[in-house]
Amino acid sequence: MENGFFYNIARLDFTGNLQMIIEKSKDNGLVVSILLRNESCGDSAKDLIPPLTLIGTAEELDEGFFPQIAKPVEQMSGLMVDMEAFLVQMEIAKKNSAMEKQQEEMKRKGKEARDKKYEDAMDKVEVLEKEGKFRDAWTKLPDPSEFPQQAELIRKRKAELSARFAPDLFGANTPQVESIPEQVNQSNGHQDDPDQLDDDGVSDEEE
Repeated sequence: MENGFFYNIARLDFTGNLQMIIEKSKDNGLVVSILLRNESCGDSAKDLIPPLTLIGTAEELDEGFFPQIAKPVEQMSGLMVDMEAFLVQMEIAKKNSAMEKQQEEMKRKGKEARDKKYEDAMDKVEVLEKEGKFRDAWTKLPDPSEFPQQAELIRKRKAELSARFAPDLFGANTPQVESIPEQVNQSNGHQDDPDQLDDDGVSDEEE
Protein backbone atom coordinates (compact mmCIF):
# COMPACT_ATOMS: atom_id res chain seq x y z
CA MET A 1 0.00 0.00 0.00
CA GLU A 2 1.63 3.15 -1.18
CA ASN A 3 -0.30 5.54 1.11
CA GLY A 4 -1.60 5.32 4.64
CA PHE A 5 -4.88 3.72 5.70
CA PHE A 6 -6.73 6.91 6.56
CA TYR A 7 -5.48 8.62 3.43
CA ASN A 8 -7.24 5.94 1.42
CA ILE A 9 -10.36 6.17 3.61
CA ALA A 10 -10.52 9.89 2.89
CA ARG A 11 -10.40 9.18 -0.83
CA LEU A 12 -13.53 7.01 -0.67
CA ASP A 13 -16.69 8.67 -2.01
CA PHE A 14 -19.45 8.15 0.54
CA THR A 15 -22.03 10.02 2.62
CA GLY A 16 -22.71 8.89 6.18
CA ASN A 17 -20.81 6.82 8.70
CA LEU A 18 -18.51 4.06 7.52
CA GLN A 19 -18.42 1.36 10.16
CA MET A 20 -15.81 -1.36 10.10
CA ILE A 21 -15.66 -4.57 12.14
CA ILE A 22 -12.48 -6.67 12.09
CA GLU A 23 -12.15 -10.12 13.57
CA LYS A 24 -9.72 -12.98 13.17
CA SER A 25 -10.66 -16.14 11.33
CA LYS A 26 -9.78 -19.67 12.41
CA ASP A 27 -6.90 -19.86 9.98
CA ASN A 28 -5.32 -16.70 11.38
CA GLY A 29 -6.76 -14.68 8.56
CA LEU A 30 -8.94 -11.60 8.94
CA VAL A 31 -12.66 -11.04 8.41
CA VAL A 32 -13.49 -7.41 7.72
CA SER A 33 -17.10 -6.20 7.56
CA ILE A 34 -17.84 -2.78 6.14
CA LEU A 35 -21.26 -1.19 6.85
CA LEU A 36 -22.29 2.25 5.71
CA ARG A 37 -24.87 4.06 7.83
CA ASN A 38 -26.67 7.19 6.67
CA GLU A 39 -28.97 8.51 9.40
CA SER A 40 -30.24 11.29 7.16
CA CYS A 41 -31.91 8.66 4.98
CA GLY A 42 -35.44 8.18 6.24
CA ASP A 43 -36.17 5.05 4.23
CA SER A 44 -36.22 2.01 6.50
CA ALA A 45 -35.22 -0.10 3.51
CA LYS A 46 -31.66 1.08 4.12
CA ASP A 47 -31.50 -1.41 7.00
CA LEU A 48 -31.85 -4.22 4.47
CA ILE A 49 -28.54 -3.37 2.81
CA PRO A 50 -26.09 -6.07 3.95
CA PRO A 51 -22.55 -5.26 5.07
CA LEU A 52 -19.66 -5.79 2.70
CA THR A 53 -17.47 -8.61 3.98
CA LEU A 54 -13.86 -9.32 2.97
CA ILE A 55 -11.83 -12.34 4.08
CA GLY A 56 -8.10 -12.73 3.61
CA THR A 57 -4.69 -12.58 5.10
CA ALA A 58 -3.25 -9.35 6.35
CA GLU A 59 -1.04 -9.14 3.28
CA GLU A 60 -3.99 -9.76 0.92
CA LEU A 61 -6.08 -7.13 2.64
CA ASP A 62 -3.20 -4.64 2.60
CA GLU A 63 -2.90 -5.17 -1.11
CA GLY A 64 -6.52 -5.34 -2.23
CA PHE A 65 -8.72 -3.91 0.55
CA PHE A 66 -9.40 -0.45 -0.86
CA PRO A 67 -9.72 -1.49 -4.50
CA GLN A 68 -12.31 -4.06 -3.35
CA ILE A 69 -14.43 -1.74 -1.21
CA ALA A 70 -14.23 1.53 -3.15
CA LYS A 71 -16.94 0.74 -5.71
CA PRO A 72 -19.40 -1.05 -3.34
CA VAL A 73 -19.13 1.74 -0.74
CA GLU A 74 -19.83 4.32 -3.43
CA GLN A 75 -22.84 2.31 -4.64
CA MET A 76 -24.25 1.90 -1.12
CA SER A 77 -23.79 5.57 -0.43
CA GLY A 78 -25.41 6.57 -3.71
CA LEU A 79 -28.30 4.19 -3.09
CA MET A 80 -29.12 5.69 0.30
CA VAL A 81 -28.73 9.23 -1.00
CA ASP A 82 -31.12 8.39 -3.84
CA MET A 83 -33.53 6.76 -1.39
CA GLU A 84 -33.61 9.90 0.72
CA ALA A 85 -34.02 12.10 -2.34
CA PHE A 86 -36.87 9.87 -3.43
CA LEU A 87 -38.55 10.20 -0.05
CA VAL A 88 -38.17 13.98 -0.17
CA GLN A 89 -39.72 14.11 -3.62
CA MET A 90 -42.50 11.79 -2.49
CA GLU A 91 -43.23 14.08 0.43
CA ILE A 92 -43.30 17.10 -1.86
CA ALA A 93 -45.59 15.23 -4.22
CA LYS A 94 -47.91 14.32 -1.33
CA LYS A 95 -48.08 17.92 -0.18
CA ASN A 96 -48.75 19.14 -3.69
CA SER A 97 -51.35 16.43 -4.14
CA ALA A 98 -53.02 17.34 -0.85
CA MET A 99 -52.95 21.02 -1.81
CA GLU A 100 -54.39 20.23 -5.21
CA LYS A 101 -57.11 18.10 -3.64
CA GLN A 102 -57.89 20.91 -1.21
CA GLN A 103 -58.15 23.40 -4.06
CA GLU A 104 -60.36 21.02 -6.03
CA GLU A 105 -62.55 20.53 -2.95
CA MET A 106 -62.84 24.30 -2.49
CA LYS A 107 -63.78 24.69 -6.15
CA ARG A 108 -66.36 21.92 -5.86
CA LYS A 109 -67.92 23.42 -2.74
CA GLY A 110 -67.92 26.87 -4.36
CA LYS A 111 -69.69 25.50 -7.42
CA GLU A 112 -72.23 23.67 -5.28
CA ALA A 113 -72.93 26.86 -3.33
CA ARG A 114 -73.40 28.87 -6.56
CA ASP A 115 -75.63 26.19 -8.05
CA LYS A 116 -77.79 26.13 -4.91
CA LYS A 117 -78.04 29.92 -4.88
CA TYR A 118 -79.12 29.88 -8.52
CA GLU A 119 -81.65 27.08 -8.01
CA ASP A 120 -83.12 28.73 -4.89
CA ALA A 121 -83.51 32.03 -6.75
CA MET A 122 -85.18 30.37 -9.74
CA ASP A 123 -87.52 28.42 -7.42
CA LYS A 124 -88.64 31.72 -5.85
CA VAL A 125 -89.16 33.19 -9.30
CA GLU A 126 -91.33 30.24 -10.31
CA VAL A 127 -93.45 30.50 -7.15
CA LEU A 128 -93.99 34.25 -7.62
CA GLU A 129 -94.83 33.75 -11.29
CA LYS A 130 -97.48 31.16 -10.42
CA GLU A 131 -98.96 33.63 -7.94
CA GLY A 132 -99.17 36.22 -10.70
CA LYS A 133 -96.55 38.45 -9.09
CA PHE A 134 -94.61 39.01 -12.27
CA ARG A 135 -92.87 42.19 -11.16
CA ASP A 136 -91.64 40.54 -7.95
CA ALA A 137 -90.55 37.48 -9.90
CA TRP A 138 -88.60 39.72 -12.28
CA THR A 139 -86.75 41.38 -9.39
CA LYS A 140 -85.83 37.98 -7.88
CA LEU A 141 -84.05 36.78 -11.01
CA PRO A 142 -80.28 36.38 -10.35
CA ASP A 143 -77.66 38.61 -11.96
CA PRO A 144 -76.55 37.09 -15.31
CA SER A 145 -72.95 38.20 -14.70
CA GLU A 146 -72.87 36.11 -11.53
CA PHE A 147 -74.00 33.01 -13.39
CA PRO A 148 -72.41 33.20 -16.86
CA GLN A 149 -73.39 29.64 -17.79
CA GLN A 150 -77.06 30.45 -17.19
CA ALA A 151 -76.87 34.05 -18.39
CA GLU A 152 -78.82 33.44 -21.59
CA LEU A 153 -81.62 31.66 -19.73
CA ILE A 154 -81.81 34.43 -17.13
CA ARG A 155 -82.08 37.12 -19.81
CA LYS A 156 -84.80 35.13 -21.54
CA ARG A 157 -86.79 34.83 -18.31
CA LYS A 158 -86.37 38.56 -17.67
CA ALA A 159 -87.81 39.32 -21.09
CA GLU A 160 -90.72 36.92 -20.55
CA LEU A 161 -91.60 38.34 -17.14
CA SER A 162 -91.20 41.97 -18.14
CA ALA A 163 -93.63 41.37 -20.98
CA ARG A 164 -96.19 40.26 -18.41
CA PHE A 165 -96.07 43.45 -16.37
CA ALA A 166 -94.60 45.97 -18.83
CA PRO A 167 -97.89 47.94 -19.23
CA ASP A 168 -98.06 48.52 -15.49
CA LEU A 169 -94.33 49.26 -15.38
CA PHE A 170 -94.72 52.24 -17.73
CA GLY A 171 -98.00 53.38 -16.20
CA ALA A 172 -100.12 52.73 -19.25
CA ASN A 173 -103.09 50.46 -19.56
CA THR A 174 -104.14 48.89 -22.80
CA PRO A 175 -107.12 50.92 -24.06
CA GLN A 176 -110.39 49.11 -24.48
CA VAL A 177 -111.81 49.64 -27.95
CA GLU A 178 -115.59 49.60 -27.96
CA SER A 179 -117.42 48.82 -31.17
CA ILE A 180 -119.83 51.54 -32.34
CA PRO A 181 -122.99 50.08 -33.88
CA GLU A 182 -123.60 51.13 -37.40
CA GLN A 183 -126.45 53.60 -37.65
CA VAL A 184 -128.90 52.42 -40.20
CA ASN A 185 -130.96 55.59 -40.26
CA GLN A 186 -128.91 58.56 -41.36
CA SER A 187 -130.05 62.07 -40.67
CA ASN A 188 -129.66 62.83 -44.35
CA GLY A 189 -130.88 60.50 -47.07
CA HIS A 190 -132.17 57.74 -44.76
CA GLN A 191 -134.34 54.97 -46.09
CA ASP A 192 -137.79 54.38 -44.64
CA ASP A 193 -139.16 51.02 -43.87
CA PRO A 194 -141.24 49.99 -46.91
CA ASP A 195 -143.94 48.67 -44.55
CA GLN A 196 -144.50 52.21 -43.22
CA LEU A 197 -145.35 53.66 -46.67
CA ASP A 198 -149.00 53.85 -47.80
CA ASP A 199 -150.21 53.08 -51.17
CA ASP A 200 -149.27 56.55 -52.46
CA GLY A 201 -145.67 56.12 -51.37
CA VAL A 202 -146.11 58.55 -48.49
CA SER A 203 -145.19 57.60 -44.99
CA ASP A 204 -147.58 57.87 -42.10
CA GLU A 205 -145.52 60.68 -40.57
CA GLU A 206 -145.85 62.82 -43.69
CA GLU A 207 -149.61 62.49 -43.49
